[in-house]
This record gives sequence, structure tokens and C-alpha cells, in this order.
Amino acid sequence: MWFRRDLRTHDHPALTHAITDAAGAPVLPLFIVIPGSWPRLGPPARAYVADSLAALRGQLGSLHVRTGDPAEVLAGLARELGPLTVHVTEAHTPRGRQRDADVAAALTATGSRLIARGSNYAVPPGTVRKPDGSPYRVFTPFHRAWLEEGRPPPGGPARPGTMLDLAGDPLPLAAPPEGISLPPAGEQAAMGRWARFVDEHLADYGSDRDRADLPGTSRLSLALRWGELHPRTLLAALDPDRDRRFVAELGWREFYADVLFHNPQSRTDNLNPSFDRMTHDSGPEADAAFAAWAEGRTGFPLVDAGMRQLRAEGWMHNRVRMVTASFLVKDLHLPWWRGEQEFMRWLVDGDPASNAHGWQWVAGSGTDAAPYFRVFNPVLQGLKFDPDGNYVRRYVPELAHLAGA
Repeated sequence: MWFRRDLRTHDHPALTHAITDAAGAPVLPLFIVIPGSWPRLGPPARAYVADSLAALRGQLGSLHVRTGDPAEVLAGLARELGPLTVHVTEAHTPRGRQRDADVAAALTATGSRLIARGSNYAVPPGTVRKPDGSPYRVFTPFHRAWLEEGRPPPGGPARPGTMLDLAGDPLPLAAPPEGISLPPAGEQAAMGRWARFVDEHLADYGSDRDRADLPGTSRLSLALRWGELHPRTLLAALDPDRDRRFVAELGWREFYADVLFHNPQSRTDNLNPSFDRMTHDSGPEADAAFAAWAEGRTGFPLVDAGMRQLRAEGWMHNRVRMVTASFLVKDLHLPWWRGEQEFMRWLVDGDPASNAHGWQWVAGSGTDAAPYFRVFNPVLQGLKFDPDGNYVRRYVPELAHLAGA
């Protein structure tokens, strides 16, 4: 069982199938540290994933670790152990699909095979389509069709199986950057956060989710990004009418994954190619402006608070993400991909599809049907979503002495 971004034991079709397919024989739980991919994760994400892997090993009793190109690692394991059946959760990102194609070819050459079962999404990307078979480019009709698509109920924990404990590389170790505080990682911690959110904040989610100063969001984006929880688990506990705002936020995650599935180039390029003609500021002054934005030194309190929260927690409130992104693109006239890369450097929940398309939504080059010239006013946004200034004072200590908004 090759774990990737599915670091859990509940509602895990690939793990369940691996144990069933083994028919009593031991299953080797495997994680591959890919030299090209591991460094691409920012330091906070590497630290969080390392902790999540340690938690997964504790749950399974073992976790074999190898370092290298997956095709070479798995072909090498097949030569060591004999022909293998390698179970995985299906990949949907452009890089993941290519990687799995290479792995499947390498395994076939050794008399082995790769079996993909399940998805990291409630409805696999590429499934929901218009009546004419084409993909959706606007969220609302996608969301309506996604809700009607149907999905299997969440599965329970994988039934106990014998896990093979084979000597390998040590678990990756990664400390978070100095001064950054990360939440506990792992499936059990994620399930606890979800239970507390349901009990304490779900009923007020519709009214509080945009308030940066209130604990109105679930912060489960980390658990969803690394598969410590499956979205089916969350959806099964929600009422589609009563909890429609939370369901819609899960729908946005699935929509952006679907857009990337159909438009692989949109991970780094404008979804709307007409924006390729847009010019941006460049040169030393632009670089200095970018550095001030990234370090929370713009002089606009809500923007600076958001960027400092990012560097303090590896996470930023979603409303503030939109405000800081708008400030970089619309006020500083810098390209969205510079900000997207900065977010991926610091975000623990940095998801390739959601991050890239969230930035493009703000820039106007993506799926948003509103005019590209819409701007999030950082002052008005602060007055509306941090009305007493508590969020700003929390992350911008030089303003902590100021009262009120």
C-alpha cells in the first residue's frame, strides 16, 4: 500500500482493497520521499507531513520509507521481494497522473501491477460534466451538478491486517521554521478538530466564516490536503440545506480540482489566455514592493496581519487570503503567480489546484465570471470582517495599543 496524500486508515478504499487482496498475507505500507517533490513543499508543510507520517506509523504499527524516484523504487522493491501488486489512491493532478503512468510501466516490466482505487475527492475530478460532455468553467452550475452526482457513503476503518515491517529509510524529519506554530498532525487529531467544530461552530458557520477575528472556520483544509480525513466523512455529517455554506466550500475544493484536471496548464498559466497580454510591474521597485507584501510591511493593517499569520501558522484565514491576493495583483500590479508561489512556500494546506485557481479567481484570469477589475478594498474589508481590530492586533503587535477598529 503506497501512501501519498491519503494519510489515514478510515474510509480508505485503496487500503481496504490492499488488505482484502492480500487474503491474510502481510501488506507493506510504504511512503516514498521523492527528491524532486519533497523540497517543493515549503518548510511548514514538510514539518506537518513528517508529523502526520509518524502518526500514521503509530496507527499501522509500521511504515516502510524509501527515497527516490517512485518508478525506480517500486521496480527495485519488485526485484527484491518478487512481483508486487501496488495499491494507491488514484491521482488527479497533472504531475501525479504522469508519475503513476511511469510507475505502472516500470511495474509491468517486472511482472507487477499498479491498482488505483478511490479518490481524494467526494466525486473524482473529470466525473461531473455538462449534458454535452464538456467540463464546467463556472462554479454554480458545477456545484449543482456535483450535488446531484451522488457518492458512496464513507467507509469505516480498514479491517485489521498484518502489516509487514521491513527495514528501510528513516521517517523524514523536518522541523518547522523558527517562530511558526503548527497544529497536531494525523488522522486522530483531524477527527478531533472536526468533532469540536461540529459541536461548537458549525451552526454559525454561515455568518462567521468570513470573520477573520472569530474562530468560525474548521481549519480542516490541512487534513483534507494530506488526506487525514476524506471529504465524504465531512459530507456525511452535514445537512445539505442547513449546512449549505460549508457544503459549498467543499464544493469549491472539488471544482478547482476538476478545472485543473481538464486544464493542466492552469497550474502555472492563465486559464484565460487573453490575460497573457497583461503587463505587470517589474524591476527593483517591484521586487521591493513584493518583499514588503510577503513580510507584512505594506502599512495596510489587514494585509500585513494576513501575511504575518501565514508566517506564524502556515495558514491564513480564507477571506484574508482574498484580500492579500487582491492587494498584490490589483494594487501592486504584480503577477498572480508570484503570490501563488509565496503561498505554496508557507501554507501547510497548499493545494496545487485550490491555490492556483484561488489566485486566478482574484486576478480575474480564472473561473470568476465577475469583471477582472474588481478590487478588494483592504480598509473596507478590515472594517467589515475585523470590525474591532482584534485580528490585526493579534498579528501586528505594533498596533496592539490602538483601541477599537
